[in-house]
Amino acid sequence: MSDARRDAPRLLIRADGAARGNPGPASAGAVLIDLAGPSPYDPDAKPVAVIARPLGRRTNNFAEWTAVILALERAAELGAAEVELVLDSKLVVEQLVGRWRVKEPSLVPLHGQARRLLRDLGAWTARHEGRWSNRAADALANLALDDPEAAARLEVGAG
Repeated sequence: MSDARRDAPRLLIRADGAARGNPGPASAGAVLIDLAGPSPYDPDAKPVAVIARPLGRRTNNFAEWTAVILALERAAELGAAEVELVLDSKLVVEQLVGRWRVKEPSLVPLHGQARRLLRDLGAWTARHEGRWSNRAADALANLALDDPEAAARLEVGAG
């Protein structure tokens, strides 16, 4: 492994999608946390980047997948060498790791995009945890629904 790759950040990603109605107004939220930082597994750990993005009228599953994709794109921008995804969507985790098929045709391209991003990043893991551990990502997704202007300012100011 090159020195540059060895020094690249290892990131914990907590991502969440939200939809009010299914479909309905939807959004994506994520926090990216440096695994070398203090207490990275604390649900309130300080992020190196945040995402809070309104998505228009979409399904909840579309929002969940989009949150993962946006977070992986940001991780790539940050030069991450490894990512650890923690999601409260068991469906997305199981589909991402290949244990469950993606049956919904509209989600197949999102699954493919996420898998390509993960392949390009290199080392990765994904696991399901309850909503309590994803509360920061959930709050960002809800902020994007409730106050898109504040969400845009927050995202610009991060990282």
